[in-house]
Amino acid sequence: MTMELVFIPSPGIGHLRSIVELAKQLVNGDERLSITVIIIPRSSGGDVDDSAQISSLFTPPQDRLRHETISVAEQKSTDRLPTQIYIDNQKPQVRDAVTKILDPTRVDSPPQLAGFVIDMFCVSMMDLAEEFEVPTYVAYTSNATILGILLHVQMMHDEEKYDTSELSEESSVKELEFPCLTRPYPVECLPLMFVSMEWLPFFLAQARKFRKMKGILVNTVAELEPHALDVLSRDGDLPRVYPIGPVLHLQNEGGEESEVLWWLDKQPERSVVFLCFGSFGGFSEEQTREIAVALDRSGHRFLWSLRRATSNVLKEGPGDYTNLEEVLPEGFLNRTSDRGKVIGWAPQVAVLAKPAIGGFVTHCGWNSVLESLWFGVPMVTWPLYAEQKVNAFEMVEELGLAVEIRRFIKGDLFEGEMEIVTAEELERAIRSVMEEDSDVRNRVKEMAEKCHVALMDGGSSKTALRKFIQDVIGNVVSEF
Repeated sequence: MTMELVFIPSPGIGHLRSIVELAKQLVNGDERLSITVIIIPRSSGGDVDDSAQISSLFTPPQDRLRHETISVAEQKSTDRLPTQIYIDNQKPQVRDAVTKILDPTRVDSPPQLAGFVIDMFCVSMMDLAEEFEVPTYVAYTSNATILGILLHVQMMHDEEKYDTSELSEESSVKELEFPCLTRPYPVECLPLMFVSMEWLPFFLAQARKFRKMKGILVNTVAELEPHALDVLSRDGDLPRVYPIGPVLHLQNEGGEESEVLWWLDKQPERSVVFLCFGSFGGFSEEQTREIAVALDRSGHRFLWSLRRATSNVLKEGPGDYTNLEEVLPEGFLNRTSDRGKVIGWAPQVAVLAKPAIGGFVTHCGWNSVLESLWFGVPMVTWPLYAEQKVNAFEMVEELGLAVEIRRFIKGDLFEGEMEIVTAEELERAIRSVMEEDSDVRNRVKEMAEKCHVALMDGGSSKTALRKFIQDVIGNVVSEF
Protein backbone atom coordinates (compact mmCIF):
# COMPACT_ATOMS: atom_id res chain seq x y z
CA MET A 1 0.00 0.00 0.00
CA THR A 2 1.21 3.50 -0.86
CA MET A 3 1.04 6.03 1.95
CA GLU A 4 0.32 9.59 0.88
CA LEU A 5 1.59 12.78 2.46
CA VAL A 6 0.05 16.09 1.43
CA PHE A 7 2.50 19.01 1.44
CA ILE A 8 1.15 22.57 1.62
CA PRO A 9 3.76 25.32 1.16
CA SER A 10 3.12 29.04 1.55
CA PRO A 11 2.65 31.03 -1.66
CA GLY A 12 5.99 32.07 -3.13
CA ILE A 13 8.77 30.29 -4.97
CA GLY A 14 11.15 30.51 -2.00
CA HIS A 15 8.84 28.52 0.26
CA LEU A 16 8.08 26.08 -2.54
CA ARG A 17 11.77 25.31 -3.17
CA SER A 18 12.46 24.15 0.38
CA ILE A 19 9.23 22.14 0.57
CA VAL A 20 9.99 20.33 -2.70
CA GLU A 21 13.54 19.53 -1.60
CA LEU A 22 12.20 18.00 1.61
CA ALA A 23 9.61 16.03 -0.36
CA LYS A 24 12.32 14.63 -2.63
CA GLN A 25 14.34 13.45 0.35
CA LEU A 26 11.30 11.68 1.78
CA VAL A 27 10.22 9.82 -1.37
CA ASN A 28 13.84 8.80 -1.94
CA GLY A 29 13.98 7.59 1.65
CA ASP A 30 11.14 5.05 1.43
CA GLU A 31 9.40 3.57 -1.61
CA ARG A 32 6.15 3.21 0.35
CA LEU A 33 5.73 7.00 0.50
CA SER A 34 4.14 9.20 -2.13
CA ILE A 35 3.71 12.96 -1.88
CA THR A 36 1.48 15.53 -3.51
CA VAL A 37 2.52 19.17 -3.16
CA ILE A 38 -0.53 21.44 -3.30
CA ILE A 39 0.56 24.82 -4.63
CA ILE A 40 -1.35 27.95 -3.65
CA PRO A 41 -0.68 30.72 -6.19
CA ARG A 42 0.21 34.15 -4.88
CA SER A 43 -2.80 36.41 -4.40
CA SER A 44 -1.37 39.00 -6.77
CA GLY A 45 0.13 36.56 -9.24
CA GLY A 46 3.92 36.61 -9.32
CA ASP A 47 6.81 34.23 -9.39
CA VAL A 48 5.16 31.10 -8.04
CA ASP A 49 2.64 31.28 -10.90
CA ASP A 50 5.41 30.74 -13.41
CA SER A 51 4.74 27.18 -14.55
CA ALA A 52 8.26 26.86 -15.94
CA GLN A 53 9.80 27.59 -12.53
CA ILE A 54 7.47 25.14 -10.84
CA SER A 55 8.17 22.42 -13.37
CA SER A 56 11.92 22.89 -12.98
CA LEU A 57 11.63 22.13 -9.26
CA PHE A 58 10.07 18.76 -10.07
CA THR A 59 12.70 17.85 -12.68
CA PRO A 60 13.55 15.08 -13.23
CA PRO A 61 10.00 13.83 -12.61
CA GLN A 62 9.40 11.13 -10.02
CA ASP A 63 6.43 8.75 -9.98
CA ARG A 64 5.75 9.25 -6.29
CA LEU A 65 6.15 13.03 -6.22
CA ARG A 66 3.41 15.10 -7.81
CA HIS A 67 2.16 18.66 -7.61
CA GLU A 68 -1.14 20.37 -8.19
CA THR A 69 -1.75 24.10 -8.42
CA ILE A 70 -5.19 25.01 -7.13
CA SER A 71 -7.38 27.64 -8.76
CA VAL A 72 -8.06 30.67 -6.60
CA ALA A 73 -10.13 33.80 -6.92
CA GLU A 74 -8.44 37.19 -6.81
CA GLN A 75 -9.25 39.06 -3.64
CA LYS A 76 -8.20 42.20 -1.85
CA SER A 77 -7.56 42.85 1.81
CA THR A 78 -6.52 45.89 3.79
CA ASP A 79 -5.43 43.90 6.85
CA ARG A 80 -1.82 43.97 8.01
CA LEU A 81 -1.36 40.25 7.33
CA PRO A 82 -3.49 39.75 4.21
CA THR A 83 -1.50 36.66 3.22
CA GLN A 84 -2.86 34.76 6.22
CA ILE A 85 -6.43 35.64 5.33
CA TYR A 86 -5.74 34.64 1.75
CA ILE A 87 -4.33 31.25 2.79
CA ASP A 88 -7.27 30.61 5.12
CA ASN A 89 -9.68 31.29 2.28
CA GLN A 90 -8.12 28.55 0.14
CA LYS A 91 -9.27 25.72 2.43
CA PRO A 92 -12.19 24.67 0.18
CA GLN A 93 -9.90 24.35 -2.85
CA VAL A 94 -7.27 22.44 -0.85
CA ARG A 95 -9.98 20.16 0.54
CA ASP A 96 -11.18 19.40 -2.99
CA ALA A 97 -7.62 18.67 -4.14
CA VAL A 98 -7.04 16.19 -1.31
CA THR A 99 -10.40 14.53 -1.93
CA LYS A 100 -9.45 13.96 -5.57
CA ILE A 101 -6.16 12.34 -4.54
CA LEU A 102 -8.09 9.78 -2.50
CA ASP A 103 -11.00 9.28 -4.94
CA PRO A 104 -11.21 5.54 -5.80
CA THR A 105 -13.06 6.35 -9.04
CA ARG A 106 -10.07 8.32 -10.35
CA VAL A 107 -7.27 5.83 -9.64
CA ASP A 108 -7.17 2.04 -9.51
CA SER A 109 -5.53 1.88 -6.10
CA PRO A 110 -5.94 5.11 -4.10
CA PRO A 111 -3.24 5.73 -1.49
CA GLN A 112 -3.76 5.72 2.25
CA LEU A 113 -3.55 9.30 3.51
CA ALA A 114 -0.80 9.42 6.15
CA GLY A 115 -0.76 13.10 7.09
CA PHE A 116 -0.32 16.72 6.16
CA VAL A 117 3.07 18.46 6.14
CA ILE A 118 2.36 22.18 6.17
CA ASP A 119 4.53 25.27 5.88
CA MET A 120 5.03 27.25 9.08
CA PHE A 121 2.77 29.99 7.70
CA CYS A 122 -0.04 27.59 6.74
CA VAL A 123 -0.93 26.42 10.25
CA SER A 124 -4.64 27.02 9.64
CA MET A 125 -4.57 24.03 7.26
CA MET A 126 -4.33 21.85 10.37
CA ASP A 127 -8.13 22.08 10.46
CA LEU A 128 -8.32 20.20 7.16
CA ALA A 129 -6.03 17.45 8.43
CA GLU A 130 -8.40 16.98 11.34
CA GLU A 131 -11.31 16.68 8.90
CA PHE A 132 -9.47 13.87 7.13
CA GLU A 133 -8.54 12.39 10.53
CA VAL A 134 -4.79 12.40 9.91
CA PRO A 135 -1.91 14.00 11.84
CA THR A 136 -0.30 17.31 10.93
CA TYR A 137 3.42 18.01 10.82
CA VAL A 138 4.91 21.46 10.31
CA ALA A 139 7.88 22.14 8.04
CA TYR A 140 9.66 24.86 10.02
CA THR A 141 11.95 26.47 7.47
CA SER A 142 13.81 28.61 10.00
CA ASN A 143 16.04 27.39 12.83
CA ALA A 144 15.66 25.79 16.25
CA THR A 145 16.69 28.94 18.10
CA ILE A 146 13.97 31.19 16.69
CA LEU A 147 11.47 28.35 17.23
CA GLY A 148 12.57 28.13 20.86
CA ILE A 149 12.23 31.89 21.35
CA LEU A 150 8.78 31.87 19.76
CA LEU A 151 7.54 29.06 21.99
CA HIS A 152 9.02 30.68 25.10
CA VAL A 153 7.41 34.05 24.31
CA GLN A 154 4.07 32.30 23.75
CA MET A 155 4.32 30.47 27.07
CA MET A 156 5.30 33.65 28.94
CA HIS A 157 2.53 35.63 27.25
CA ASP A 158 -0.11 33.05 28.15
CA GLU A 159 1.09 33.19 31.76
CA GLU A 160 0.81 37.01 31.61
CA LYS A 161 4.56 37.38 32.11
CA TYR A 162 5.36 38.96 28.74
CA ASP A 163 4.47 42.62 28.21
CA THR A 164 5.48 44.32 24.97
CA SER A 165 5.15 47.74 26.62
CA GLU A 166 8.23 46.87 28.68
CA LEU A 167 10.32 46.20 25.59
CA SER A 168 10.67 49.68 24.12
CA GLU A 169 13.98 51.49 23.71
CA GLU A 170 13.15 53.64 26.74
CA SER A 171 12.45 50.62 28.94
CA SER A 172 14.70 49.69 31.83
CA VAL A 173 14.64 46.09 30.57
CA LYS A 174 17.71 45.78 28.35
CA GLU A 175 18.15 42.01 28.03
CA LEU A 176 15.98 38.91 28.09
CA GLU A 177 16.87 35.37 29.04
CA PHE A 178 15.71 32.73 26.57
CA PRO A 179 16.35 29.06 27.46
CA CYS A 180 17.38 28.24 23.87
CA LEU A 181 20.22 30.79 24.01
CA THR A 182 23.29 30.56 26.21
CA ARG A 183 23.68 34.35 26.37
CA PRO A 184 21.24 37.14 27.30
CA TYR A 185 19.48 38.56 24.26
CA PRO A 186 19.40 42.37 23.81
CA VAL A 187 15.86 43.75 23.81
CA GLU A 188 16.77 46.27 21.11
CA CYS A 189 17.47 43.37 18.73
CA LEU A 190 14.06 41.71 19.12
CA PRO A 191 12.33 41.19 15.76
CA LEU A 192 9.01 42.95 15.13
CA MET A 193 7.19 39.63 15.46
CA PHE A 194 7.89 39.71 19.21
CA VAL A 195 7.24 43.39 19.98
CA SER A 196 4.65 44.71 17.53
CA MET A 197 1.01 44.16 18.46
CA GLU A 198 0.28 44.10 14.75
CA TRP A 199 2.45 40.99 14.31
CA LEU A 200 2.64 39.30 17.72
CA PRO A 201 -0.93 37.85 17.90
CA PHE A 202 -0.43 35.85 14.71
CA PHE A 203 2.86 34.35 15.88
CA LEU A 204 1.43 33.51 19.31
CA ALA A 205 -1.42 31.66 17.61
CA GLN A 206 1.12 29.94 15.37
CA ALA A 207 3.09 28.72 18.39
CA ARG A 208 -0.05 27.35 20.06
CA LYS A 209 -0.84 25.41 16.88
CA PHE A 210 2.69 23.98 16.80
CA ARG A 211 2.12 22.45 20.22
CA LYS A 212 -0.92 20.55 18.91
CA MET A 213 0.85 19.00 15.94
CA LYS A 214 2.30 15.53 15.62
CA GLY A 215 5.83 16.72 14.89
CA ILE A 216 8.01 19.63 13.79
CA LEU A 217 10.54 19.27 10.97
CA VAL A 218 13.22 21.92 11.51
CA ASN A 219 15.65 23.00 8.81
CA THR A 220 18.71 22.79 11.00
CA VAL A 221 21.56 20.45 11.92
CA ALA A 222 21.99 18.85 15.33
CA GLU A 223 25.67 19.77 15.36
CA LEU A 224 24.86 23.41 14.55
CA GLU A 225 22.26 24.04 17.27
CA PRO A 226 22.73 21.37 19.95
CA HIS A 227 21.73 23.62 22.85
CA ALA A 228 18.49 24.90 21.30
CA LEU A 229 17.49 21.41 20.19
CA ASP A 230 18.15 20.03 23.66
CA VAL A 231 15.90 22.69 25.18
CA LEU A 232 13.12 21.87 22.71
CA SER A 233 13.43 18.14 23.38
CA ARG A 234 12.86 18.77 27.10
CA ASP A 235 9.66 20.75 26.52
CA GLY A 236 7.03 18.26 27.62
CA ASP A 237 4.26 20.25 25.93
CA LEU A 238 5.89 20.04 22.50
CA PRO A 239 5.72 17.27 19.87
CA ARG A 240 8.84 15.56 18.56
CA VAL A 241 11.30 17.85 16.78
CA TYR A 242 13.15 16.41 13.78
CA PRO A 243 16.35 18.35 12.83
CA ILE A 244 16.56 17.31 9.17
CA GLY A 245 18.64 20.09 7.60
CA PRO A 246 20.24 21.55 5.78
CA VAL A 247 17.38 21.33 3.29
CA LEU A 248 18.85 23.27 0.37
CA HIS A 249 17.95 23.78 -3.27
CA LEU A 250 21.37 23.30 -4.85
CA GLN A 251 20.33 22.57 -8.42
CA ASN A 252 21.33 24.89 -11.24
CA GLU A 253 19.31 28.06 -11.53
CA GLY A 254 18.40 29.77 -14.78
CA GLY A 255 21.11 31.87 -16.39
CA GLU A 256 23.93 30.47 -14.31
CA GLU A 257 26.28 30.01 -17.26
CA SER A 258 26.92 33.70 -17.17
CA GLU A 259 29.74 36.16 -17.43
CA VAL A 260 29.65 36.57 -13.64
CA LEU A 261 30.49 32.93 -13.01
CA TRP A 262 33.18 32.92 -15.69
CA TRP A 263 34.68 35.98 -14.05
CA LEU A 264 34.71 34.25 -10.67
CA ASP A 265 36.52 31.27 -12.18
CA LYS A 266 39.41 33.61 -13.05
CA GLN A 267 39.81 35.01 -9.52
CA PRO A 268 42.16 33.57 -6.86
CA GLU A 269 40.66 31.31 -4.21
CA ARG A 270 38.92 33.06 -1.29
CA SER A 271 39.69 36.49 -2.75
CA VAL A 272 36.19 37.82 -3.53
CA VAL A 273 33.65 39.20 -1.07
CA PHE A 274 30.07 38.58 -2.21
CA LEU A 275 27.27 40.98 -1.22
CA CYS A 276 23.69 39.74 -1.70
CA PHE A 277 20.59 40.51 0.35
CA GLY A 278 17.73 38.24 -0.64
CA SER A 279 14.40 38.77 -2.35
CA PHE A 280 13.50 41.94 -0.44
CA GLY A 281 16.94 43.46 0.05
CA GLY A 282 17.05 46.82 -1.67
CA PHE A 283 18.93 49.95 -0.61
CA SER A 284 18.47 53.70 -0.83
CA GLU A 285 20.89 55.82 -2.84
CA GLU A 286 22.53 57.05 0.38
CA GLN A 287 23.14 53.51 1.65
CA THR A 288 24.31 52.40 -1.77
CA ARG A 289 27.01 55.07 -1.78
CA GLU A 290 28.22 54.00 1.68
CA ILE A 291 28.57 50.40 0.49
CA ALA A 292 30.51 51.55 -2.57
CA VAL A 293 32.93 53.60 -0.47
CA ALA A 294 33.52 50.60 1.81
CA LEU A 295 34.30 48.34 -1.15
CA ASP A 296 36.53 50.97 -2.72
CA ARG A 297 38.57 51.44 0.44
CA SER A 298 38.77 47.77 1.38
CA GLY A 299 40.86 46.92 -1.67
CA HIS A 300 39.27 43.46 -1.90
CA ARG A 301 37.78 41.92 -5.00
CA PHE A 302 33.98 41.97 -4.83
CA LEU A 303 30.76 40.83 -6.46
CA TRP A 304 27.87 43.07 -5.44
CA SER A 305 24.23 42.21 -6.13
CA LEU A 306 22.70 45.68 -5.91
CA ARG A 307 18.94 46.29 -5.84
CA ARG A 308 17.00 49.52 -5.48
CA ALA A 309 14.75 50.01 -2.44
CA THR A 310 11.02 50.63 -2.89
CA SER A 311 8.61 52.50 -0.62
CA ASN A 312 6.72 49.31 0.33
CA VAL A 313 8.83 46.20 -0.14
CA LEU A 314 5.96 43.83 0.71
CA LYS A 315 3.83 45.18 -2.13
CA GLU A 316 6.61 45.89 -4.61
CA GLY A 317 9.90 44.05 -4.38
CA PRO A 318 13.24 45.79 -4.99
CA GLY A 319 14.12 46.82 -8.52
CA ASP A 320 17.30 47.53 -10.44
CA TYR A 321 18.96 50.92 -10.72
CA THR A 322 18.70 52.13 -14.30
CA ASN A 323 21.90 54.20 -14.21
CA LEU A 324 24.59 53.08 -11.78
CA GLU A 325 26.80 56.05 -12.65
CA GLU A 326 24.20 58.40 -11.13
CA VAL A 327 23.98 56.45 -7.86
CA LEU A 328 27.55 55.33 -7.18
CA PRO A 329 30.38 57.70 -6.20
CA GLU A 330 32.07 59.42 -9.10
CA GLY A 331 34.68 57.20 -10.73
CA PHE A 332 33.81 54.14 -8.59
CA LEU A 333 33.09 51.80 -11.49
CA ASN A 334 36.30 52.80 -13.31
CA ARG A 335 38.49 52.53 -10.20
CA THR A 336 37.21 49.06 -9.34
CA SER A 337 36.68 47.62 -12.83
CA ASP A 338 39.68 45.31 -12.55
CA ARG A 339 38.63 43.77 -9.23
CA GLY A 340 34.86 44.05 -8.86
CA LYS A 341 31.47 43.67 -10.48
CA VAL A 342 28.14 45.34 -9.67
CA ILE A 343 25.18 43.28 -10.89
CA GLY A 344 21.43 42.99 -10.31
CA TRP A 345 20.01 39.57 -9.54
CA ALA A 346 22.63 36.97 -8.62
CA PRO A 347 22.51 33.14 -8.75
CA GLN A 348 23.43 32.97 -5.07
CA VAL A 349 24.01 29.23 -4.74
CA ALA A 350 26.16 29.07 -7.87
CA VAL A 351 28.21 32.04 -6.65
CA LEU A 352 28.76 30.69 -3.13
CA ALA A 353 29.91 27.40 -4.63
CA LYS A 354 32.81 29.09 -6.43
CA PRO A 355 36.25 28.70 -4.76
CA ALA A 356 36.92 32.40 -5.38
CA ILE A 357 34.35 33.47 -2.77
CA GLY A 358 36.06 34.30 0.52
CA GLY A 359 33.31 36.13 2.39
CA PHE A 360 29.57 36.76 2.19
CA VAL A 361 27.80 39.94 3.30
CA THR A 362 24.25 38.68 3.88
CA HIS A 363 20.86 39.72 5.23
CA CYS A 364 20.90 36.51 7.31
CA GLY A 365 17.84 34.86 5.86
CA TRP A 366 18.07 31.30 7.15
CA ASN A 367 18.43 29.70 3.71
CA SER A 368 21.30 32.07 2.96
CA VAL A 369 22.98 31.23 6.27
CA LEU A 370 22.74 27.50 5.57
CA GLU A 371 24.02 27.91 2.02
CA SER A 372 26.99 29.90 3.27
CA LEU A 373 27.81 27.27 5.89
CA TRP A 374 27.37 24.45 3.37
CA PHE A 375 30.02 25.97 1.11
CA GLY A 376 32.27 26.99 4.01
CA VAL A 377 32.02 30.74 3.43
CA PRO A 378 32.24 33.02 6.51
CA MET A 379 29.58 35.72 6.77
CA VAL A 380 29.19 39.39 7.57
CA THR A 381 25.75 39.81 9.15
CA TRP A 382 23.48 42.63 7.97
CA PRO A 383 19.95 41.65 9.15
CA LEU A 384 17.14 43.52 7.42
CA TYR A 385 13.77 42.07 8.45
CA ALA A 386 11.77 39.26 10.08
CA GLU A 387 13.81 36.94 12.33
CA GLN A 388 17.16 37.89 10.79
CA LYS A 389 18.39 39.81 13.85
CA VAL A 390 18.10 36.59 15.86
CA ASN A 391 19.92 34.66 13.14
CA ALA A 392 22.71 37.25 13.17
CA PHE A 393 23.00 37.15 16.97
CA GLU A 394 23.21 33.36 16.90
CA MET A 395 25.84 33.25 14.16
CA VAL A 396 28.04 35.94 15.75
CA GLU A 397 27.63 35.70 19.51
CA GLU A 398 26.42 32.16 20.11
CA LEU A 399 28.41 30.23 17.51
CA GLY A 400 31.23 32.49 16.29
CA LEU A 401 30.52 31.70 12.64
CA ALA A 402 30.18 35.27 11.40
CA VAL A 403 31.40 38.84 11.76
CA GLU A 404 28.98 41.61 12.69
CA ILE A 405 28.83 45.10 11.22
CA ARG A 406 27.22 46.43 14.36
CA ARG A 407 25.42 44.66 17.19
CA PHE A 408 22.19 46.54 16.55
CA ILE A 409 21.10 48.05 13.23
CA LYS A 410 17.94 49.99 13.96
CA GLY A 411 14.85 49.48 11.84
CA ASP A 412 13.08 46.78 9.85
CA LEU A 413 12.78 46.75 6.08
CA PHE A 414 9.14 45.66 6.34
CA GLU A 415 8.42 48.85 8.31
CA GLY A 416 10.39 51.27 6.16
CA GLU A 417 14.02 52.26 5.71
CA MET A 418 16.79 50.91 7.89
CA GLU A 419 19.35 52.90 9.83
CA ILE A 420 22.32 53.74 7.63
CA VAL A 421 25.38 51.51 7.92
CA THR A 422 28.47 53.65 7.41
CA ALA A 423 31.29 52.91 5.01
CA GLU A 424 33.70 52.68 7.94
CA GLU A 425 31.61 50.01 9.67
CA LEU A 426 31.23 47.88 6.56
CA GLU A 427 34.87 48.24 5.53
CA ARG A 428 35.99 47.05 8.95
CA ALA A 429 33.70 44.01 8.77
CA ILE A 430 34.83 43.12 5.25
CA ARG A 431 38.51 43.28 6.21
CA SER A 432 37.77 41.06 9.20
CA VAL A 433 35.79 38.39 7.35
CA MET A 434 38.36 38.19 4.55
CA GLU A 435 41.25 37.38 6.91
CA GLU A 436 42.81 34.21 5.55
CA ASP A 437 43.33 32.20 8.73
CA SER A 438 40.85 33.75 11.15
CA ASP A 439 39.08 31.84 13.91
CA VAL A 440 35.75 32.53 12.22
CA ARG A 441 36.93 31.07 8.90
CA ASN A 442 38.28 27.96 10.60
CA ARG A 443 35.07 27.42 12.58
CA VAL A 444 32.98 27.81 9.43
CA LYS A 445 35.15 25.24 7.65
CA GLU A 446 34.57 22.77 10.50
CA MET A 447 30.82 23.42 10.47
CA ALA A 448 30.67 22.90 6.71
CA GLU A 449 32.13 19.44 7.18
CA LYS A 450 29.59 18.67 9.92
CA CYS A 451 26.71 19.80 7.69
CA HIS A 452 27.82 17.47 4.92
CA VAL A 453 28.30 14.52 7.27
CA ALA A 454 24.84 15.11 8.78
CA LEU A 455 23.20 14.23 5.45
CA MET A 456 25.22 11.05 4.92
CA ASP A 457 24.11 7.59 5.99
CA GLY A 458 24.39 7.47 9.75
CA GLY A 459 24.54 11.26 9.98
CA SER A 460 22.32 13.12 12.42
CA SER A 461 19.95 14.65 9.85
CA LYS A 462 19.66 11.47 7.78
CA THR A 463 18.84 9.58 10.97
CA ALA A 464 16.20 12.15 11.98
CA LEU A 465 14.62 11.95 8.52
CA ARG A 466 14.42 8.16 8.75
CA LYS A 467 12.85 8.45 12.19
CA PHE A 468 10.22 10.77 10.76
CA ILE A 469 9.45 8.31 7.95
CA GLN A 470 9.13 5.48 10.48
CA ASP A 471 6.76 7.54 12.59
CA VAL A 472 4.58 8.48 9.60
CA ILE A 473 4.33 4.89 8.39
CA GLY A 474 3.77 3.68 11.95
CA ASN A 475 0.79 5.99 12.31
CA VAL A 476 -0.89 4.38 9.30
CA VAL A 477 0.01 0.79 10.15
CA SER A 478 -1.31 1.20 13.71
CA GLU A 479 -4.76 1.97 12.29
CA PHE A 480 -5.08 -1.53 10.80
